[in-house]
Amino acid sequence: MSASLNAAAATATTTAQDPARTEPLAVLGRDVTVPLVTGGEVTYAALDYAASAPALQRVWDDVAAYAPYYGSVHRGAGYLSQLSTDLFEQSRATVAEFLDCRPSDQVVFTRSTTDSLNLLAAVIPADCQVFVFETEHHASLLPWTNAQVSYLNAPRTPDEAVATLERALADRDPYGPALVCVTGASNVTGELWPVKELAAAAHAHGARIVLDAAQLAPHHPVSVRDLGVDWVAFSGHKLYAPFGSGVLAGRADWLQQAEPYLAGGGASRKVSRREDGGVDVEWHTTAARHEAGSPNVIGVYSIASACRALTEAGFENLVARERQLVARVREGLAEVPAVRVLSLFGDDAPRVGVISFVVDGWNSSHFAAALSAEYGIGVRDGLFCAHPLVRTLLGNEPQAQGECGAPEAAPGERSLNAIRVSFGAGTPDEHVERFVRAVKELVADGAKWQYRTEEGRCVPAV
Repeated sequence: MSASLNAAAATATTTAQDPARTEPLAVLGRDVTVPLVTGGEVTYAALDYAASAPALQRVWDDVAAYAPYYGSVHRGAGYLSQLSTDLFEQSRATVAEFLDCRPSDQVVFTRSTTDSLNLLAAVIPADCQVFVFETEHHASLLPWTNAQVSYLNAPRTPDEAVATLERALADRDPYGPALVCVTGASNVTGELWPVKELAAAAHAHGARIVLDAAQLAPHHPVSVRDLGVDWVAFSGHKLYAPFGSGVLAGRADWLQQAEPYLAGGGASRKVSRREDGGVDVEWHTTAARHEAGSPNVIGVYSIASACRALTEAGFENLVARERQLVARVREGLAEVPAVRVLSLFGDDAPRVGVISFVVDGWNSSHFAAALSAEYGIGVRDGLFCAHPLVRTLLGNEPQAQGECGAPEAAPGERSLNAIRVSFGAGTPDEHVERFVRAVKELVADGAKWQYRTEEGRCVPAV
């Protein structure tokens, strides 16, 4: 690797410090200003990390340092191709270390968590039984179309989650393969799930388990060994890296035994014609088996850069600071009687920086639009690609319609949406304070502007 790339990859580490004084990590867009409908501009408060976290400045700098050396990987004889190949495979090793993988595990690079779980769904044995809670993101809930799936009801405590899974597994065919799919942290409530206990229950009943770590990995260390999971999946764009890259890491056997997820160059080790005119293919048994085509080298490198940056910053400090931000938001929302925070496991449940809520008398789209247009705060409203969970948490009761709304409802239903605020390692204290203040002002005084519904979204009226 060139000296400039070595310098980019060796950014100084952050020493341990008092979490109360830990500064947010530098992210792209931190100085972007946006116009307000009421006049003037304000620094944009990006509080939609659960959808996509802003890229770390460190990651962007690493990618910029590599960009002039960009080249094809694995089969090129030129210097840049060899350098890029080394970078690609070193990134694989970095991700394996970040996840504390076992020596026999494979790290497969994908496009996203959704792609990773669809890859796993494509390689599970034909007679596999899959167990998944209704609380999952659609990326975890929907891929198992070729399996016998048992959808488990939403538990109301971590212990109930383990007991529910144990009962379901006890009733299954004990001789066939089985797979449990579970989230590490909810993308709706932010609550941490008892992954280690669920993994132990799965293994006790002869099942395997895959962890959807899309919301966990950016906020909390993930150890494949300590948690005892068989696979873990996550996305780069939630881990402070750019869009378009993801990871599936874990046991190699099912991956090696199945046909490639995509057939093509890179996945094949040897292709030859038969005498009858057909084609024989020998597929790779390494991770390349499921990485056909030209890989997203920059995306892969950006994931590795983000892994290094989070490790060097010290997860202990990042977790402690985020816990303070969570407490500030929850305390602020608790001071507003019209606000109801959504939760499965209760107020005392540990959680990452993801909080969803509804406001009496407000359609969620209207409230989110006002936060954006009048305060420069970006949040998300809707069902968050976790429709069964949000509907369960809302009790399937339609929200009261405000003067503006964008109902995305089934026939006969009215709007069933919530508002989600989410933050992380790059969030300044001021953004959280502004959000809490804005919620209080909107509930107390109403919106200062008129809004209308346009193409399913609530927008300021011109």
